[in-house]
Amino acid sequence: MRTDTPQTIYRKDYTPPSYWVDTVEMGFDLDPEATHVATRMTLRRNPDSPNRNLVLVGESLRLEQLRMNGKDLSKRQYALGRGTLEIFNPPDNVTLEIETVTHPAMNTSLMGLYVSNGNFFTQCEAEGFRKITYFPDRPDVMAKYTVMLRADKEKYPVLLSNGNLIEQGDIGDGRHYAVWEDPFKKPSYLFALVAGKLVCQEETYTLKSGREVLLQVWVEDGNLDKTQHAMDSLKNSIRWDEERFGLELDLDRFMIVAVSDFNMGAMENKGLNIFNTKFVLANPRIATDTDYAGIESVVGHEYFHNWTGNRVTCRDWFQLSLKEGLTVFRDQEFSADLIGTDSGRAVKRIEDVRVLRQAQFPEDAGPMAHPVRPDSYVEINNFYTVTIYEKGAEVVRMYQTLLGRDGFRKGMDLYFERHDGQAVECDDFRAAMADANGRDLKQFELWYSQAGTPRLKVDTEYDADAQTYAVTLTQSCPPTPGQAEKQPFHIPVAIGLLDARGKDMPLRLEGEQQDEAPATMVLELTEATQTFRFKQVTERPVPSVLRGFSAPVVLDIAYTDDELAFLMANDSDAFNRWEAGQRLAMRRMLALTGAVQNNQALSDAELEEGTLNDAFRAALNDEALDPAFRELALTLPSETVVAEQMDVIDPHAIHAVRRFLRRSLASSLRGDWMVAYQANRTPGTYSPDAIAAGKRALKNLALSYIVENDDADAHHLAQTQYDNANNMTDRIAALTALANSSAPGRADALNSFYEEFEQEALVVDKWFALQAMSRTTDVAAVRALMKHPAFTLKNPNRARSLIFSFCNGNPSQFHAVDGSGYQFWAEQVIALNAINPQVAARLARTLDRWRKYAPALQEKMHAALKKVAATKELSKDVLEVITKSISN
Repeated sequence: MRTDTPQTIYRKDYTPPSYWVDTVEMGFDLDPEATHVATRMTLRRNPDSPNRNLVLVGESLRLEQLRMNGKDLSKRQYALGRGTLEIFNPPDNVTLEIETVTHPAMNTSLMGLYVSNGNFFTQCEAEGFRKITYFPDRPDVMAKYTVMLRADKEKYPVLLSNGNLIEQGDIGDGRHYAVWEDPFKKPSYLFALVAGKLVCQEETYTLKSGREVLLQVWVEDGNLDKTQHAMDSLKNSIRWDEERFGLELDLDRFMIVAVSDFNMGAMENKGLNIFNTKFVLANPRIATDTDYAGIESVVGHEYFHNWTGNRVTCRDWFQLSLKEGLTVFRDQEFSADLIGTDSGRAVKRIEDVRVLRQAQFPEDAGPMAHPVRPDSYVEINNFYTVTIYEKGAEVVRMYQTLLGRDGFRKGMDLYFERHDGQAVECDDFRAAMADANGRDLKQFELWYSQAGTPRLKVDTEYDADAQTYAVTLTQSCPPTPGQAEKQPFHIPVAIGLLDARGKDMPLRLEGEQQDEAPATMVLELTEATQTFRFKQVTERPVPSVLRGFSAPVVLDIAYTDDELAFLMANDSDAFNRWEAGQRLAMRRMLALTGAVQNNQALSDAELEEGTLNDAFRAALNDEALDPAFRELALTLPSETVVAEQMDVIDPHAIHAVRRFLRRSLASSLRGDWMVAYQANRTPGTYSPDAIAAGKRALKNLALSYIVENDDADAHHLAQTQYDNANNMTDRIAALTALANSSAPGRADALNSFYEEFEQEALVVDKWFALQAMSRTTDVAAVRALMKHPAFTLKNPNRARSLIFSFCNGNPSQFHAVDGSGYQFWAEQVIALNAINPQVAARLARTLDRWRKYAPALQEKMHAALKKVAATKELSKDVLEVITKSISN
């Protein structure tokens, strides 16, 4: 904890390390109360560094011994500062021996070495290694590690670390040891160890080269039956990376370990990936289709880091998106390729864009807005954001859009050829893409250095006599903290033109030599305004702009309702077909929200006769469309996304309108919903495959609409599904529908669900979350749930399931007019700050956009922010978020 003003770190101040580290040998005597760590490292002076002293960093450590080149250092030769160990004027070549003591059982931050359920785990990214020993803990210092683990054999029979196991045996006195060697250089943030009572599923796998490797998934006893999907996902990941990018697993074994106490989703430590149990454990009884998809995606993500993050890492933490944005793109492509169909790829694309719009666009418009490559930070953990990850992935995707799939692969090949084994910058990746394809991508750098979401305005003009169609694109980007003026981005705009029959027209651009006339063309917008003119356009078309969401921008185009309905029914680009429906719904929701704010009554009859109702009915009954796509098309924009379209957010009006629309659509299309429900049942053995999951998604959406009618027949349907479900997807969907209704069996269903699954932590998380997000749950109900014996603030998953779900997923109740939600938020941020600052900072982000709300709510939000700001010993994680929220 800190009481002083934390230091701001600037990208412009980067200096190379004073010493490089070549080898690291570590010995751990593992004890939960006091673990002794002996480290021997060989270092050599970096001639490019102006600093003559050797500065190491450490946190929450007791220094027991310090030796250099075989001799103990005197107090005059070094200084221990707050978090630093500085050795004065050492020689050019150094062998440094350090012995430290750390206290894993007391480490509730879950960074460094900590204990969870009696087992040892580590989390070193971004700056956790300094909680283990004094070290130049920065990503550009890469070394080869050899690690010996020693522990009580009965208590800790499994001893794991990075790389390959080279020796193990008994020491005596009931203790044993294991020695691990990582043959590849890595930064300290990729170090890992695990020790405890664990069991594993293991398989041998033959790589494309013919080499056999050992794959292991380690879990606590009792969870072995939940590991097959993670193992299958790992094998699929290895195969995909070989086929798509020619990248092979470089170790003799690859291990995944699941832990229930974890701040993140997973961590890509070299060869020893440590995962939140949420992204490992699955069987039909406890995991939903979404859980299965999430496991596949996260296993892929962490495995792909083996090359994009481990073999080539980032020079400094400002370059974080170099590995994260690229690897998110890779895991998105992996999941899409695994589905295999065009419609399946489109569904995956829509899901990814929904996350971007719901989370990243608001971040870009708030006080925590930052570029994909930030210029400064106070606490690096605060920059593991949707901008770094999801927007970073969109930036990488634009390379592929501009260069094509083959061109992108050429760029990747050159990137690894140039930089394997190095710590590099985002500009190095851009240079590889440009050089491999002979392209000038200098302007593309602005996607890394400028914050904010660009706006793309589209104006069109049809000349019937000349048979030309002019498309004028104008870009702008609003100011963000520290960046008032923005230069034009390099924006790829994929476009198509539809004729009156809804068919794609061949595209011929004036001034361009074309061998073919494609149905979709990528226009490259590089100026503030450019006009592109298509020729031989025989009739006025309906434009389909930004196909596949070809750039992370806000599209401003003046479609009529009829044109949106036409695109929703006919566009060959599935993303834009979905987008047209969302625009149509958004337009209606914003109009109705204005009516509610003006105290006007909402009319069901008006909706039933409208374009939205007709468009929904057409999509619902279009059997040619995949069920998964129809589920997405028939889901109204979330309250968060609607809020982003308003100058002044009114959460209660938005909630009232969204519920009104759902009830109106439920009533007017009740028969259609029932047909869809029955037609998409999935009897028989459960399978999480894309086709079956899509059917369940549409069926359960239909159920949610049917239960909006809140009558006895609807209640009976939900209760019957709950009672008869043979999988968690259907069980939780029915329980959620009941929890949002007035069904007499609602409380009994919630109680019976808990009693059945109280030993399954991940399912109990679902139980807390669905109640937290129920529209009937207010602050008092959440406080009551916090007193439940299964609730604890110390476990991040449990805290997120209840507190985060309420504060971020139940806006109408959280934004209670009396400010009780904000008072509750402040209390929880303060409480979490004392336990786990990283989790507390995530919750602190909930109010960072308080200035967008009505004055009455603003006043109460500001008071809650000030309450947190006034807390003594506030961590720098939380302090940075609160300070920026108040001041920007």
